[in-house]
Amino acid sequence: MKYLASASALVVACTTISPAIAHDVRADDHAPIGVMADHAHKKGEFMVSIRHMHMQMSGNQIGTDGIAPDEIATTIPNRFFGAPGQPPTLRIVPTSMRTDMTMVGAMYAPADWVTLVAMGSYVQKEMDHTTYMGGMGTNVRGEFQTSPEGIGDITVGGIFPVLGVADRKSEKQQELNLRAAVSIPTGSNSKTAEILTPMGATPTIRTPYMMQIGSGTWDLRPAATFKGWAGKVGYGLQYAGTIRIGTNDQGYSFGDIHEATAWVSYSPAQWLSLSGRIKGRTMGRVDGIDPMIMGPVQTANPDFQGGERIDLIAGVNTVVTHGALAGHRFALEVGAPIYQDLNGPQMTGDWMLTVGWQKAF
Repeated sequence: MKYLASASALVVACTTISPAIAHDVRADDHAPIGVMADHAHKKGEFMVSIRHMHMQMSGNQIGTDGIAPDEIATTIPNRFFGAPGQPPTLRIVPTSMRTDMTMVGAMYAPADWVTLVAMGSYVQKEMDHTTYMGGMGTNVRGEFQTSPEGIGDITVGGIFPVLGVADRKSEKQQELNLRAAVSIPTGSNSKTAEILTPMGATPTIRTPYMMQIGSGTWDLRPAATFKGWAGKVGYGLQYAGTIRIGTNDQGYSFGDIHEATAWVSYSPAQWLSLSGRIKGRTMGRVDGIDPMIMGPVQTANPDFQGGERIDLIAGVNTVVTHGALAGHRFALEVGAPIYQDLNGPQMTGDWMLTVGWQKAF
């Protein structure tokens, strides 16, 4: 809840600034803060942004059904059974996970027909585990946590306005923007952590796939965004993909990601916009295997990755319209999944929060 409190304080601080009317900016010019690559800029314009995203997971699912830790530990086969020290079932069970990602972005338009974009991130992950004793039964040996962090992959590319421009002063009330971008594998995919084994040992090993910071592959990042306005009501649609190219140095690639989102917003005032959004996401399994990732835990199995989910998300966009902070944008979104079909056993998503700041020059 501390993330919600901090985010609420941020929005309250900016919305309590007297909303004197200016004619060059509107809060709903931009999509909800969790939607990226939604707008282009005019020639010579530059924009910087900072977003912080928090995601929480707890419990486990197979498909659409929940599964208890004791059941995982006693019934789900261990892919690596037969190798030295590997029990027949998954004797280490993740119970909760937290991800914090701080993203810094920049946009610059050298011409009206293209806006160059770049975004980097710093990623922090924490996962709590329960280790069961020996090779059978439900006696718990203990608990442990892994917490890798580091610089993530960097995305660079361009946004190309096809219909309209980011200018609500004109008669153009619709926009269509296309993004062509690539993700550069600057994030580590060889992070390690100390674990607790079923026999009581505490070795340092390579963390499983979902606990790595980067993909290790060059990835295509296409996107198409359509948005429009009708009086105080805004609306939009976006498709965004992550297409893996080749295999990383560890011998695998993450599954492709395809996301589609739609939103509606309402602006009771020029400086304020309230939004509701639905997002669908599908992600494939890991292709290949890292020979250094092995253990009686679901996260070490490439087949127990990916799946489908649908999120409902509410948001607030604000823009300061006068004074020293004129033109500064502050926003937040908070949401939770309403449907998950996971290639499990796999961690279940709980909720997510995004807060952000943007400023164009």
